[in-house]
Amino acid sequence: MIKQIFTAIVLLLIFTNVNSQNKTLTPPLPQEYIYKIIGVDTLKLSVYQPEGVKNKYPTIIFYFGGGWNGGSITQFEDQAKYFTSRGMVSVLVDYRVKNKHNTSPFEAVKDAKSAMRYVKTHAKEFKIDTNKIVAAGGSAGGHLAAATTMLSGLNEEGEDTSISTKANALVLFNPVVDNGPEGYGYDRIGDRYLEFSPMYNITKGAPPTIFFLGDKDKLIPVSTAKAFKAKMEAVGSRCEVFIFENQEHGFFNKGKQKNDKCYIETVYEADVFLESLGYLKGKPTIKKNKE
Repeated sequence: MIKQIFTAIVLLLIFTNVNSQNKTLTPPLPQEYIYKIIGVDTLKLSVYQPEGVKNKYPTIIFYFGGGWNGGSITQFEDQAKYFTSRGMVSVLVDYRVKNKHNTSPFEAVKDAKSAMRYVKTHAKEFKIDTNKIVAAGGSAGGHLAAATTMLSGLNEEGEDTSISTKANALVLFNPVVDNGPEGYGYDRIGDRYLEFSPMYNITKGAPPTIFFLGDKDKLIPVSTAKAFKAKMEAVGSRCEVFIFENQEHGFFNKGKQKNDKCYIETVYEADVFLESLGYLKGKPTIKKNKE
């Protein structure tokens, strides 16, 4: 009888512990906010809030990729959930694209900046530390993340430009940073690349940046990453570049590899980078796969 009672207690403790772990691992639900209405287009962003009682949190804002033609706001959901678990407010931004809104890359930049202004304007509501805002994105979304901070123009008409759209750090996944004659998107940007391309707008005070790229990327050559790093360092800014062997465009997305190796490694290194800036505390909770 005593043995049966003991067994029942052990099973109850195990069940309770499993439920507790599952509750901890349950991803947070984001809140949706309309950040911009322009014409017939209503643009939203999703905000993930970390658990805690702080008044201010560091924040990471994600822009999806898709060549300014398409893409989904859900692309960086997994990264957003992870960084929220690490104590950051995470934001996913929707913006206008050609296939859905019949717009150009220039409208995408305006929307990216509008979203940044909205987040900063609502910093108190979202419990955001405006001195610790990270802009992040992949491919064309990486361009937008850099554009919010490096491009002085392309602001939506009528917006309060006294509200800076600059981020304090950048996390870029195979970003489109060169739109010049030899870069990506020149056929759509043309001679306006000088106002549109982050590569041509790196100036003193550019924020610390981490740059991920695959060496088999057919859209963005490794030489672009090296040139970007050199220009950043020439103005005294930190730029870390990670080149992943035998990886193509979009290699960082979860589900791209069987064991999510590149997803895990890019998130891990981004975490280490943000910890070095004082935005996160402690070691990454995501574990690298053993070789």
